[in-house]
Amino acid sequence: MLALSDLATAAYCPRQLYYQRRDDDREPPDEARDRQALAFRYEELRQADDATLRAAPIDVFPEEYRARLDRLAARDDWAALADPTDTRVYLRGRDCHGIAYKLLAGRGRESDDEPTPPVPTLVSPGEPPENGVWTRQTVRAVGLAKALAWEEKREIPRALVEYPAHGVVREVRLTTRKKAAYREALRSARSIDGPPPRLRDTSKCDACDYREQCGVKTRSLRSLLGL
Repeated sequence: MLALSDLATAAYCPRQLYYQRRDDDREPPDEARDRQALAFRYEELRQADDATLRAAPIDVFPEEYRARLDRLAARDDWAALADPTDTRVYLRGRDCHGIAYKLLAGRGRESDDEPTPPVPTLVSPGEPPENGVWTRQTVRAVGLAKALAWEEKREIPRALVEYPAHGVVREVRLTTRKKAAYREALRSARSIDGPPPRLRDTSKCDACDYREQCGVKTRSLRSLLGL
């Protein structure tokens, strides 16, 4: 049974996961927790003054942050996002386990007999990509949906990824392509019994805590151009 955080790391860099397991170093820093906590303060922050927002660990100007929360408030699921009934729910699936930061109750009914399924959310302390969701977070979101589906004994077709430091929420649909990425990360995480091959010439290494001991050598743009 694999932790969803391990799958996310395997999707990003299997060698990084190897070092994390070796050093038992998988706890998020306090700064990350502070940023994730913003996801449980949306209503408060939407009404906050500039001084309060400047003191909060957000990554945009106060006026823009309030505008983004106003846009989120237009969503059908805003009430559940801003004041979720179920928070930090431990999910245990067939292949993986992890924490859903929120479980949003289904809206309306799929049929006369069955309500729409709940939606698990992942809260990221980081920055969203220009569109969609980063691959490692996609894999983790798919894993949350699959673990919830295993517990609920029904299909969970989507999950959400929140980037509260930016006031952004993105949807992850369980498409064939996204489920394939999840399965590949699962295989990769399960197969690690020694240091996987090093990545080369990749920007992923720039922010990696293990870069120095990993020995990854990246080449500058000048060297790639032969200058």
